[in-house]
Amino acid sequence: MPIAFLERIKNQFSADFDRFIQSIDQVPAISLRTNPHKFNKIPNSVEQIPWCETGIFLEERPSFTLDPIFHSGAYYVQEASSMFMEQAFRQIEHGKDRIVLDLCAAPGGKSTHLLSLLDSSDLLVANEVIRSRVSVLNENIRKWGHQNVVVCSNDPADFTPLEGLFDLILVDAPCSGEGLFRRDAAAISHWSVDSTKLCATRQRRILADIWPSLKTGGYLIYSTCTFNPAENEENLKWLAENNEVESIRIPLQESWGAEEIENNGLFGYRFLPHKVMGEGFFLTLIRKKDGSDSYSIPKKSKTRLEKMPGNFAEIRNWLKTENSEFFAKSEFLIAFPEYKIPVLNALSERLRIISFGLPVAQFKKNDLLPEHTFALSVDRNPDIFESIELDLRDALLFQRKDEIKIASTVKSWMLVQYQGVPLGFVKNLGNRANNYFPKEWRIRMALPEIPKPWYL
Repeated sequence: MPIAFLERIKNQFSADFDRFIQSIDQVPAISLRTNPHKFNKIPNSVEQIPWCETGIFLEERPSFTLDPIFHSGAYYVQEASSMFMEQAFRQIEHGKDRIVLDLCAAPGGKSTHLLSLLDSSDLLVANEVIRSRVSVLNENIRKWGHQNVVVCSNDPADFTPLEGLFDLILVDAPCSGEGLFRRDAAAISHWSVDSTKLCATRQRRILADIWPSLKTGGYLIYSTCTFNPAENEENLKWLAENNEVESIRIPLQESWGAEEIENNGLFGYRFLPHKVMGEGFFLTLIRKKDGSDSYSIPKKSKTRLEKMPGNFAEIRNWLKTENSEFFAKSEFLIAFPEYKIPVLNALSERLRIISFGLPVAQFKKNDLLPEHTFALSVDRNPDIFESIELDLRDALLFQRKDEIKIASTVKSWMLVQYQGVPLGFVKNLGNRANNYFPKEWRIRMALPEIPKPWYL
């Protein structure tokens, strides 16, 4: 590791320096977070992550690629310390119809976590400024299966004019990555004193740009995966010196191993690799006390959205929810919460929208072809399409986009599933079944002797 890094860590954690350094050579914990709307078959033998209700540790790393339900959004493989965001969220006053922004969202860990915590009446805006990372964010959002979400790709400064729009903003800021040294050797090679200074400066610019769009009384969750005080405590101090804020304390349990840092009434929370089953992480929760009134969203405004053709009204029965509006976009029918349409219109005027809502079907002339994302939706009406349970090998063959045989003589669209988790659609023709798994998501590796999934 870089000498300058070691010297700073020795000054910063002098009493625990040897334990700290030794911990970076240890094997990192394997952790994941389940989708509560899709999967609850968790063995009693697994250890729960204490600060996350749906987070668990695994004793060893399985082949996630060879687990069908992993590709269907039944769980998300995520570093355990970062799931502490849930504890910050639970300190926030519960409001109605909240608008939430995950500013630095790719690849989607915290966005999917937020979708599990938010109410269906809330709206999540998941943003990623780096264009090359937007596709994986969008894919993970789609797999999680919610329609109350907008994915966009914008610089933080693009949000500045949306004054007072958001009730909660999560900034998981790009940082020097010191907390990832145990998991990612590349993070060590990219580290330098200059890069840490650049990160701290960039983080302040991000906070300054995004602050106006947080409503008065709204909350900001700021987090990094670094130990560097310049990127953590000092940025919190800087924000408090330039704005009126209230620092919110987050209750801790001693058994967790996390530390509370306090400086002049400002509270931060630090996870250190030699004290927790997780990686390095920092988080703080603050409430905005200054600013102007909330953003005024016109009830009626011009929209770029094209209403669904009337001859496809039957598709409304495909969802369990009754408060969805349907739109046509490039021959696709997309469901989106009706009461959030004015918000979507306001966002569309300012931002580069990548996707919104839930693609339910593709329409060709008078025919409706169910979309793969609809199969994975938590709002799907289970009575619309017949479901067929596959064994493990056939489930993986389906996700390789290979041909599979369906034990049914019914000629129609059918939903295939594994362990009760929907995988996608086939169109059964009697003598064969057409596989409609998306080719861009298909499994490309060969199927060796398939290991039993971790939950069986």
